[in-house]
Amino acid sequence: MTDTSPEMAERYRSMLLACSPSERVIMATQMFDAARAIVLASFPPNLSPDERRRRIFARLYRDDVPAAQIPEPLRPSRGDT
Repeated sequence: MTDTSPEMAERYRSMLLACSPSERVIMATQMFDAARAIVLASFPPNLSPDERRRRIFARLYRDDVPAAQIPEPLRPSRGDT
């Protein structure tokens, strides 16, 4: 589903393609950093660094990585879903 008109989608695509590859990498990194900050803001403040990493991984990649391929340190703690 998309709510973007074909004309606007093409305009956006053209705008992105006008950027250099390094500019596109910078934009993608900034977008990821913003998404990560939003995710972190939703967590309780007293999580351990390991628990924070597990929850970040789960929030961002849970549906994209098969459970069998999740590295042991990033697997949910008992009781997490």
